Amino acid sequence: MAKQILGGRYRILYHLGGGGFGQTYLAEDRHLPGQPRCVVKRLQPRTTDAVSLESARRLFDAEADALYQLGSHDQIPMLLAHFEEDA
Repeated sequence: MAKQILGGRYRILYHLGGGGFGQTYLAEDRHLPGQPRCVVKRLQPRTTDAVSLESARRLFDAEADALYQLGSHDQIPMLLAHFEEDA
């Protein structure tokens, strides 16, 4: 996965960790000056059950929406983007 580009914007540097529904990576944002580092959270559920997949997607989207609404608080990570991409 290292050096892969997600969303046409985020170059994956390395894997940070993961759980049952996704993986987290350190990346650099190629669209911002200086290509600052950021964290990319990728939804990758371990199930193929349609109901579970839809539930995971809804929870993932809800987390992103909450981060957008919270804006820029110094104790909460700023959400740069939220997108869906074919694997």
